[in-house]
Amino acid sequence: MVKLRGMTESKKLKLLDIKKIKTVPLAGRKSKVELDLAAVPARAGGSFMDFWDSLPGVLAASNMKKIVEAVAAARENGRPVVLGMGAHPIKVGLSPLIIDLVRRGVITAVATNGAAIVHDFELAYLGRTSEDVAEELCKGTFGMARETGLFLNRAIKNGAKKKLGLGQSIGALIGKSRFPFKGKSIFASGFELGIPVTVHVTMGADIIHMHPSADGASIGEASMRDFRLFASVLSGLEGGVYINLGSAVVMPEVFLKALTVARNLGHQTRDITTVNMDFIQHYRPRENVLMRPTLRGGASYALTGHHEIMFPLLAAGIIERITGERHNGQRRTIGPDSKEKL
Repeated sequence: MVKLRGMTESKKLKLLDIKKIKTVPLAGRKSKVELDLAAVPARAGGSFMDFWDSLPGVLAASNMKKIVEAVAAARENGRPVVLGMGAHPIKVGLSPLIIDLVRRGVITAVATNGAAIVHDFELAYLGRTSEDVAEELCKGTFGMARETGLFLNRAIKNGAKKKLGLGQSIGALIGKSRFPFKGKSIFASGFELGIPVTVHVTMGADIIHMHPSADGASIGEASMRDFRLFASVLSGLEGGVYINLGSAVVMPEVFLKALTVARNLGHQTRDITTVNMDFIQHYRPRENVLMRPTLRGGASYALTGHHEIMFPLLAAGIIERITGERHNGQRRTIGPDSKEKL
């Protein structure tokens, strides 16, 4: 028989007597979930606003609506709405939505990594992108598309000579070209509309760095210029929104440093809203985008889900909010003859 340390054989454990437990009335207890917050069943043929109003008013659905309100408020007050992103949103077909929000004056600046210019260029030039990495790697041809390396590296080198940032250099290349699909280019749209689209390169991480046409000095100079432009954009972020879409490392790190530069130079950036959207919530976006920048003010929200579902939903909510009818916070009925609200 195994003895418990500090106990004798004669000593027995006793159950706690709970006869004198005190209870409280359910009606007097504060509850976090009410029927008024529950979802409303959809009906066939309903509008997007019907669907939007039918979402439950809890957790991510509630946060999604708060983000929409923050973006709408920033736009109405002339404050920035900055989209930081990886290249994946381009690969999953979100460029038309991003360009639409730029043209509507919702997104006022875009910041991204070096891979984004590859996919943006290839879509504008050829209408397709994203190779089979495993297959091409086995053949030793991964990343060796001739036109991609030649056009992009040449544009960066020429742009650096003109003291242009990397994003502006690529925007000018595509915007002035006769590429058949340049209307789907985020960089060309930014160049056309005169909004900052910056590129923050990790040297050696992009396929164009493998090409003999790559010039490290030009890439570094152009990307450094973009970093300072991005810091300038963030210096005016007070009352604005920063959305990190699908970047787990590069953009959260760049955002933190650029925001630090802005604050170090005395720019007020306390009342800001930050958002991280990804299908996995990583350490750096959580700390560098959500937690640390809003430690002394502002708000932050995490939305977890696939970009190709979550961002179109957010974009549609924003468009409905800034162009559609406002319902003073009231939920509309869903059924055509319904007279009751949930």
